[in-house]
Amino acid sequence: MRFLPLLVLFYALGCWALHESDVGVVDWHKELVGVPSLSSQSTAPRFASVDGRNLILTATGNNVLAAIEEKDGSIAWRYVFDAEDRIIGFYQNGDVVVTLSGPGGATVRSIDIKTGQVVLEHHLHSNSEGLLVDPQQLGKDVAFDQSSQDIFSISNGHTVTRLSTTTGEPVWSWTSEDQTSLTIFDRLVATPETIYVIGVSTSFASLTLHVATLSASTGQLIQSSEIHGSIQDPSTDLFAFTSAASPAVVWLEQGLVKYLPLTPELKKKKPNTLSGEQFTSVVDVGLSKHGILVGLNQLGSTVLSIHGDGSNLKAARPLGGRDPSDSYAGYEVNGSPYLARTYWSTKLEQITLELGGIDALETTTQLPFSTEKYGKLAHFTVGVSPSGETTVFATTTTGSVQLYKGSEQQWVREEALATTVLVEFVELPERVAAEGDLKKDESFAHRIGRQIVLAQDFPRYLVNFVKRFVTGSYASATSSAAASSTDGPLSRDTFGFRQIIVSATTSGSIFGIDSGNGNVVWKRSLEATVDTGITITPIKMWTMKTVSDGVDPEVVVVAHRRGESTVDTVVYHINALNGDDLSREAPAAGVLQGVTVFQGLATEAFLLEHHGKFVVLLDQSLKVHLYPNNQKSRTLFSTIYDKLSFPLRSSMSRHQDIKGYQIASSSADGSVLSTAYPTWALPLPQGEEIQALLPPARGPVASLGKVLGNRTTLYKYLNPRLFTALTVNPHRGLCGVYLVDSAKGTVVYHAEVPANHGTCDVKAVLVENWLVYHYYESEFVEKGNVKGTKGYRIVTVELYEGKGVDEKTQSSDMSAFVNGTTNLSAYEESFVFPHALSAIAPTTTKFGITAKDLIVATKNGKIQSFPRRLLNPRRPHRKPTSEEVEEGLFQYDPLVYDDPKRVISHNYQVSNVQKIVTAPALLESTSLVFAFGLDMFLTRVAPSNTFDVLSESFNKAQLVLTVSGLVAAILITRPMVQRKRLREKWYL
Repeated sequence: MRFLPLLVLFYALGCWALHESDVGVVDWHKELVGVPSLSSQSTAPRFASVDGRNLILTATGNNVLAAIEEKDGSIAWRYVFDAEDRIIGFYQNGDVVVTLSGPGGATVRSIDIKTGQVVLEHHLHSNSEGLLVDPQQLGKDVAFDQSSQDIFSISNGHTVTRLSTTTGEPVWSWTSEDQTSLTIFDRLVATPETIYVIGVSTSFASLTLHVATLSASTGQLIQSSEIHGSIQDPSTDLFAFTSAASPAVVWLEQGLVKYLPLTPELKKKKPNTLSGEQFTSVVDVGLSKHGILVGLNQLGSTVLSIHGDGSNLKAARPLGGRDPSDSYAGYEVNGSPYLARTYWSTKLEQITLELGGIDALETTTQLPFSTEKYGKLAHFTVGVSPSGETTVFATTTTGSVQLYKGSEQQWVREEALATTVLVEFVELPERVAAEGDLKKDESFAHRIGRQIVLAQDFPRYLVNFVKRFVTGSYASATSSAAASSTDGPLSRDTFGFRQIIVSATTSGSIFGIDSGNGNVVWKRSLEATVDTGITITPIKMWTMKTVSDGVDPEVVVVAHRRGESTVDTVVYHINALNGDDLSREAPAAGVLQGVTVFQGLATEAFLLEHHGKFVVLLDQSLKVHLYPNNQKSRTLFSTIYDKLSFPLRSSMSRHQDIKGYQIASSSADGSVLSTAYPTWALPLPQGEEIQALLPPARGPVASLGKVLGNRTTLYKYLNPRLFTALTVNPHRGLCGVYLVDSAKGTVVYHAEVPANHGTCDVKAVLVENWLVYHYYESEFVEKGNVKGTKGYRIVTVELYEGKGVDEKTQSSDMSAFVNGTTNLSAYEESFVFPHALSAIAPTTTKFGITAKDLIVATKNGKIQSFPRRLLNPRRPHRKPTSEEVEEGLFQYDPLVYDDPKRVISHNYQVSNVQKIVTAPALLESTSLVFAFGLDMFLTRVAPSNTFDVLSESFNKAQLVLTVSGLVAAILITRPMVQRKRLREKWYL
């Protein structure tokens, strides 16, 4: 019982949770929806008004359906679809929006526009039965019965189903006799009595039109017929109308626009042809129920509309010249159709918005659009308020969405942040350094002048110092790191919680984010935002220089730049404080231009730190390229190249293996281009495929061993060359986890775990001597600690030197070519874990003294922190001894409980986290945790509590008063003591 108080204290330390008062102070959550999906009219943004509330509905590339408030750009609601349930389209019908999602249009949902709640969900078929086509919208559509509001849907290109909105069950279902790929139905037109199912059939030369008519009440086939025609692409060249005159189908055939009115018996089979003009493409602008399209050709654009009697299609009016930047949209005012066109005015250097009816142009407005910051206009949609004010919702090529009222921008949402793939924490300079005119080589006279200027603030500083000293009002570990309006230039806070997070996205933008509040500090657009033929894919990012180097911090982003016929590996060199381009002597504003390192894809890239930092890149021929490619980098590289080793995956004809490489001789003058050559190979079993090669989590190591309760020591196995390899073997149904020495290919740890129905979703991380991996056990376990269970598992492994205690091999400094590299012991344990994980990472601190926590992101939108001692593989399977209790061990429990106190994201729903990055603060006790994916979330954790700062409950005023009282007592009693001693000397 003498250890009971120690146990109580031990468990109390493990119950750290976020206090309610810290919510929104030590953390922030940026809720995003993603960049709108513009691949089809069924996913593009549109305005919706329900009960006087104006919303913008959009489906996004992050597989989200969202409603955005028109007034301020906030998210009214969002519905996040599962990864395997890709959204195909959404269709508004009154107060609900119906979605079609999944392979082949497997699932239909009806969502209340006001609340975002699902009011109906029905699975038309299983995901495994879904027909996979490209584009994914082909063979799926939705229409509505205007009297009963029932839902008609096409799925898999051949099945039409009527769903009752009352019961949510099918009323009837019709399947085409031809269920092969020869005929695919792609459009639905619903009338009160008849359903028109429109598709294409494969012929020898092209695709011909195929139409079937069904009874709306019973689903019985009325007629099915092929229409003579030639359609190249039904996703872009085929249109169906539900105009008031009559149902109709329009298609583009060899530059000619064909029009065919539809009847239940399909008596008319010869289409009408729009005479007078030929078009290269036809655009649906969202006015299909009015029978309006826009035709495009080399001369310009033309409005196409149906005659009042529905007999034919006519060219209503020209819209203007043809330019690649032109965009078109349709909208309604009091039920009447209107058209809008935007184009770039070279004279005004602004985007011009033209608004008008079907027959005439009415108004022209300029939009204050910044091409340097936002690239080009990718899409826009128009809405009109009851007062007649025009509202424009725009999507840009940089991934931002904006709202304009008239000619004024109301708000901007940077949805490109939802496509972040790389982040880097960058430390900010101190406030004095940021505000002062510091120069690395400033003269003595300049320094004296600067200090005289700064001296004018000394009285204010003195007053503030006395105030802080007396009251104890210092910054605390739970104080906000957000900057105030009077903070001036970017500078760090007292404890280094405020940093810059540099974020590289796949949307062609790089952001600088304030870690104190999540606000965007700067944004730079890349070439892809102004050239539609280019895509930029960031692959690596590092910090090249920090504030410790006496200059502004710098980051380097390595990316692949793909053009129509070229692929280049480029580097972006950026000032982390303001986004300035540092790759050129005179940084230019506007679009950030990358420096081309070589043509082709990069096989590998890594940062070297050797008396300076530079980037090493390998092309597909394994030739070495340096950035910056200057004399200093080449000289440093020539002194260290022979010590480098790295792994690459290699694919043979029927199997894969992992190969290790070193670099051949390098000349300091750069005259000889170095080449990497293989030094070892690790062949994998037949059928085993490499999923990922993961480097270890780097950071300072403060302790080389673990002192046990009996005063012996287990020394950590700290091989700096280890990396983790994750593999999958679909034939054997197994997932592999390897720890491999990159210098010679030695496997120091290997485990095989069962695959989940042939797929592997193993999450793993290696830090110091600690390996943790998470997987799913799909079958019941027949033996071991978790016998008779199935579900998620987390396995923790610790590696120690030698075969027992007090055996030290100095693994951190050992050569890779001695036999002692395999002289180690592995302690391993598995636990039942309550959730699926999407990301995993260890905490990082400045000196590595603080105990490490494991930070995980669960697929139910929570961020959790687990202390390392909870996952210690050496936990005894019995009651611990006194020595084990002294060491901090407690009895093994196979279940990791779902403790809400471990949720560091408290009530935030952090959706679809793809990665977690941790960074040290100036406080050794505290680590910054940043999770990103669809959303962004940042918080602070203190795994060993904030041992390096005084508690907030510490009474500084009382201490000052006590010390002041003691000083006063000394000053008063000292003369008294001196007089007493003097009298004693006289009367000895």
